[in-house]
Amino acid sequence: MTGRDSIRLDKWLWQARFFKSRTFAARLCAEGRVRVDGVPVDKAHYALRVGSVLTFPQVRRIRVVRVLALGERRGPAAEARTLYDDLTDAPPVPRPTAFVAALATAHESERR
Repeated sequence: MTGRDSIRLDKWLWQARFFKSRTFAARLCAEGRVRVDGVPVDKAHYALRVGSVLTFPQVRRIRVVRVLALGERRGPAAEARTLYDDLTDAPPVPRPTAFVAALATAHESERR
């Protein structure tokens, strides 16, 4: 560690491998879709510190994570998992299959 006490929010989200690109993480922040300690943040350059709790959407679930470390680089997934503690309760919502989606939209008489 270099002794820093904060890191840009978008950079940390990217280093922790929640998003494929830092640009996408920055866009999510700019849209106000990320909360730090329960407060919506609309700046990608927000100074994130160890101990902060983040809430943000990822794919089909809402993630809640506590920052354990700031990190030095975007390393492998195993290294990225050491940067946070996952506090998310629910598993991801499964995507409906084509059959289930068609069944949900079909008229009752067509299902018999």
